[in-house]
Amino acid sequence: MTSNNNYPDNITALYARLSQEDALDGESNSIANQKKILLKYATDNGFPNPTFFIDDGVSGVTFDRPGWNEMIRLAEAGKVKTVIVKDMSRMGRDYLKVGYYTESFFAERDIRYIAINDGVDSDKGDNDFTPFRNLFNDFYARDTSKKIRAVMRAKGNAGEHLCTNPPYGYMKDPADKKKWIVDEEAAEIVKRIFALCIAGKGPMQIAKLLTAEHVLTVKAHYAQQDGKPLPEKPYQWSPKSVAGILERPEYTGCTVNFKTYAKSHKLKKRLHNAPENQRIFPNTQPAIIDEQVFARVQELRENKRRPSKTGKQGLFSGLLYCADCGDKLYFCTTNSFSPKQDHYVCSNYKSNTGTCSAHFIREETLKLFVLQRIFDVTALFFDDAMAFEEAARKQRFQEAEKEARKRRREIAQAEKRIAELDRIFKRIYEDDISGAISHERFLKLSADYEAEQKELTEQVKILREAVETFEQDQADFASFAAIVRKYVGIRELTPTIVNEFIKKIIVHAPDKSSGHRRQKIELVWNFIGEVNLPGDDQTVERQRKGRTA
Repeated sequence: MTSNNNYPDNITALYARLSQEDALDGESNSIANQKKILLKYATDNGFPNPTFFIDDGVSGVTFDRPGWNEMIRLAEAGKVKTVIVKDMSRMGRDYLKVGYYTESFFAERDIRYIAINDGVDSDKGDNDFTPFRNLFNDFYARDTSKKIRAVMRAKGNAGEHLCTNPPYGYMKDPADKKKWIVDEEAAEIVKRIFALCIAGKGPMQIAKLLTAEHVLTVKAHYAQQDGKPLPEKPYQWSPKSVAGILERPEYTGCTVNFKTYAKSHKLKKRLHNAPENQRIFPNTQPAIIDEQVFARVQELRENKRRPSKTGKQGLFSGLLYCADCGDKLYFCTTNSFSPKQDHYVCSNYKSNTGTCSAHFIREETLKLFVLQRIFDVTALFFDDAMAFEEAARKQRFQEAEKEARKRRREIAQAEKRIAELDRIFKRIYEDDISGAISHERFLKLSADYEAEQKELTEQVKILREAVETFEQDQADFASFAAIVRKYVGIRELTPTIVNEFIKKIIVHAPDKSSGHRRQKIELVWNFIGEVNLPGDDQTVERQRKGRTA
């Protein structure tokens, strides 16, 4: 900020403002033209120390402008004696704020205010038309905002990208600026960020890794592309930037419009729009991230997992749930614990402050159990893919497939009846016009048919949703099979493998009635849910004389 001492006393502030919308009016509102008019007026009328304050490309509905703020700061310091603008609209288009400055702020500080083209001069008394001019300027801003919103709404509903610049990982197509193409260099970083998240890393950890590896930040990447100097810290990634990348559905190849909105044209703060008010257009640009990977990352982000104070992070943190109370099991470790002592305990039981029983399991035990289960699944798939598919489908899809076929038949019948009702309605309407039936009879029949058609239409909607769910389940099975192929013959668990295979693990309380500690564990697989394959044993067992599992 410039010091007050750098300005003379008794400043004549010559204020000029131009917004992008005002620029469409031509040269008359240009900054150069405003400066010429203001300086000539100040010189011709002998105003001392003329000093320009300029805001170029700033809307009049906001008063948070650099040039305006500097002028007001000097006015508060007693340096400004006169403020001159070309017309009232240059000062602003919010009639309440303009009224405050002209009638209160300037008057309290004995600052003369002049709007040349509007004939306003505070030293010559009140101008009765000034409030109306301010109100009209406010109306102009509101009308302009409505027109711009209408244009943006039309573009958004047509599936055009509403953001000025594509997200990191994409660039504008040189042949068609409305289209996005993949920026290969940045896209590799985006893929890496998603892979690190699948591997159990949070935004803070990912940011530290990228910084340590001297990966250019988003801002630095664009600066390098444009041939501009790199920012001061070109490799300093922030967790916020990483989180923003992980949350953008556009990486799956879709366009999402109307994600935010503003309550008023005077408010710059953007509010998050409800999902039902957003518009999603699939396959508008090449996908960088697979939809299933994106969905899994969002699930992991909802169950944020942070390393313990020791720096350790549980391999299954965020995935374990208590079978009785439904709460999560938390990872427990200390610096003095050996790997075999690290364990998970129900959060509703932890420190004996909760109401649940002791749902407790060691991480080493869980590792062996999960590894064996994944190995069995991949082995079965590798040995006999058809048997694997049959075993899963029998439990998950066999009944659902019969139900889906039945629903498709019901949809066809309902749609046939809806079309028939349209024809019937047309006939009885013609009979009503010709007098073949009474109007009262027509009204009764049409009401009955419309009610039946409305009920059938709603029924078709529900049936279609059920069929689509079944079809999505089948697609999900294919996605799970792809993961199985990827990890056939695994011998060791990694966070990535765990997160790709497993959605949820349900831990039951131990049963010690047999003299052994038997504990049931349920695995909910990604995409296909709970499936018991041949030979599954969902319990871990350990004798009492040994340390508990």
